[in-house]
Amino acid sequence: MTNRRSFLGAAAAAGVAPLLSPRLLDAMERRIEPWRGLAPLQAATEEDFWDEVREAFPTHPYINLENGYSSPQPRMTWDAFQRHERDVNDGLSFYMRRRRAADHARVKAELAAVAGVPADEIVITRNTTESMATVIHGIETAPGDEAVVCNQDYGSMLEQYRQQERRRGLKNVEISVPLHPKSDDEVVDAYAKAITRRTKLLHLSHMINISGQVLPVRKIADMAHARGVSVIVDGAHAFAHLDFTIPQLGSDYYGASLHKWLCTPLGAGLLHIKKDKIASVWPLMGDTSHADDDIAKLERIGTLPTWTIMAISDAIRFHTLVGVQRKEARLRYLQEYWTTKVRDIPKVYLNTPTGARAAGIANVGITGMTPEALATALFDRFNVYTVAINNVAVKGVRVTPHLYTTTAELDTFVDAIRELARG
Repeated sequence: MTNRRSFLGAAAAAGVAPLLSPRLLDAMERRIEPWRGLAPLQAATEEDFWDEVREAFPTHPYINLENGYSSPQPRMTWDAFQRHERDVNDGLSFYMRRRRAADHARVKAELAAVAGVPADEIVITRNTTESMATVIHGIETAPGDEAVVCNQDYGSMLEQYRQQERRRGLKNVEISVPLHPKSDDEVVDAYAKAITRRTKLLHLSHMINISGQVLPVRKIADMAHARGVSVIVDGAHAFAHLDFTIPQLGSDYYGASLHKWLCTPLGAGLLHIKKDKIASVWPLMGDTSHADDDIAKLERIGTLPTWTIMAISDAIRFHTLVGVQRKEARLRYLQEYWTTKVRDIPKVYLNTPTGARAAGIANVGITGMTPEALATALFDRFNVYTVAINNVAVKGVRVTPHLYTTTAELDTFVDAIRELARG
């Protein structure tokens, strides 16, 4: 892990202004310093380490196991966000006209480095839905062209394709992937069988939001490309949750929400488009001031809350201090901690596969209880907050612990599931 001096030195060398105050960085680094050399698998179960990380997060009057909608910001990010808001507001027009572009360029360079892509291949958006809609509505399609989607994809994404079906005659071919696949080939084949000579797009989730299943994106992308099909990947729950770079996936288009696992303020997202695909995407808002192959053409949305974009840098600093490998290992450990305890309880079923096919997110149900009834009982009777999922293929409650979640809280959740299943 990088120490403060080398971290800030590297940032200065890269022309990136460190936005977190030295005091905030010092406090966090002092807590983490004793564990600098802690390997990811060791870190997963090192409760003393996570006790220190937990100090950076706000507390809740309930057990919050619904961090998948939006993760809370660490205090250092929240404090920096308020400082950015104050600083920008103090010189609003002057700042927006004279300084905003340079500051946003620095943030974009930092975000591109985390994603492992060139800065001229990304756009900072407001969320995954905006990122995906930019591509889905921006690509030219003709009546009879086909898009392969999955019934477990995020509802807002499916709505984009349904509108394209009504507006442009795009045919949506909807598949289902197995909840507990025996191999990658089983998942790849589910997509491959849906491709025809009219297929133009293949849309898939990196991590399925309702079940937590991690799909073999690279294998699916390679299969689709061999058939001349472009690949759009919804990475809302994978970015800053799993250890990867976007080029490793082989996707043509990748979108994510940063206010989930990167822990930025609400309203920050990422869109990546491979350089050779940029020219084929029309902006949602007219922009003739940039060349067709310049991704800046997709950034025109009018005046925006620039302080949210500035806080992305602060979120990246916290993410870097914790370490993405340790973060992934901890989130997977927390998921396996509770799922192994409920797996053999009578009437309880899991909608999430085991091992590397899942990470921090899982979905559980109880036979005889609707997802809504289960979520309500967990909160009203046990003070545990989850979210009901009532999808055609996945029915249960989604459980998304975070870095601040304790095993004691998960024990409370497990006891609640056991009692409700008996009832």
